[in-house]
Amino acid sequence: MTRAAVFGNGSWGTAFAMVLADAGCEVTLWGRRAGLVDAINTTRTNPDYLPGIELPASVRATTDPIEAARGADFTVLAVPSQTLRANLADWAELLPSETVLVSLMKGVELGTAKRMSEVIEEVAKVPAERVAVLTGPNLAKEIAGRMPAAAVVACSDEAVAQRLQAACHTAYFRPYTNTDVVGCELGGAVKNVIGLAVGIADGMGLGDNAKGSLITRGLAETTRLGLAMGADPLTFSGLAGLGDLVATCSSPLSRNHTFGTNLGRGMTLQETIAATSQTAEGVKSCESVADLARRHHVEMPITETVVDIVHHGKAPVVALKELMSRSAKAERR
Repeated sequence: MTRAAVFGNGSWGTAFAMVLADAGCEVTLWGRRAGLVDAINTTRTNPDYLPGIELPASVRATTDPIEAARGADFTVLAVPSQTLRANLADWAELLPSETVLVSLMKGVELGTAKRMSEVIEEVAKVPAERVAVLTGPNLAKEIAGRMPAAAVVACSDEAVAQRLQAACHTAYFRPYTNTDVVGCELGGAVKNVIGLAVGIADGMGLGDNAKGSLITRGLAETTRLGLAMGADPLTFSGLAGLGDLVATCSSPLSRNHTFGTNLGRGMTLQETIAATSQTAEGVKSCESVADLARRHHVEMPITETVVDIVHHGKAPVVALKELMSRSAKAERR
C-alpha cells in the first residue's frame, strides 16, 4: 500500500489527506498541537478546520514528525509558505531517502523571491525530479465534502507526476499531470494576490465588470511574469492558471477574497487580520510576487496596487483612481 505523510493539519492538509486515503493510501497527518491531534484520532474529525466531516479510517494523526515520515512514499507539505523553510529544516533529515516531496503551498518566499519547490530543493537537498506541486481550483471545504474537483500535479519528471496522479485520483478528485512546475506554481501564488484585489473591489461595491476586468488583467500579469521566467503560456489557461484564479476570485470560501472584501469595506489591516482565522497567503506573498516581478523586469500594476493597499496603507479609493488613470495601451502588451 502507498504510504503518505502530510505535514500540516489545517483545512487543506486535512482535506488532501482525505483524498489520499480515499484513493487507497495509508496516511499519517502531522500536526503541532497535541489537543487537535488527539481530537482527530478520537473523533475522526478535525474540529478546528473541518468540523463535522468524518475522516477515513486510514488517516491517523501524530505530533511526532519521525512517526509521520516513516516509510512515506510521498511527503506532502501543507504549511504556510512563509514558514516552510524553518519547518522543513527541522524535518529534512527525517525524510525517507526516496520520498517524493509534494508542495500544496501557493506562495513566494519573502526575501529570496523563491518558489516553494525551489525552497524544498534547497533545504531538503533533493533534485527537482523528487519535488512535485499540486495546485488548481481546490477549495478545501468543498473537497472535504467530496464535491467534484480537478487539479494539476506538476513535476519536471513526468513519471513522478504520474505516480502522484495515481495516488490521489478518486471518484471526486481528478488530477492532471504537467511538467511546467514554474507556470503551475506562479499561477497558484499570483492568483492569491488577484483574489485580494477582487475582494477589495467587491467590498467597495464596484460591480461585476470590475471583477471581470481584474480577473482578466490579473491573468495577463501572471502570464507576463511566467513568460519571463520560462513558463509555458498554455499553463495559465488551464487549471493552475485560469481555473484557480476564477475559483479564488468568485467563492466566499476563498480566504484571500474574503480578506480583500473586508479591506474594501473599510476595515484596517489589523482589524482584518484579527477577523481572519486562517492564513491568507496573498497578504504576505503580494510583496514577494512584486519583488519577483521587479527582478524579472515585468510590470504588474494590480499586484503593486495590492501591496500599496495592504502594506503601505493606501486608501482603496485612491489606489483605484491611480490604477484606472494609467496610460492607455494595447491589450496584448
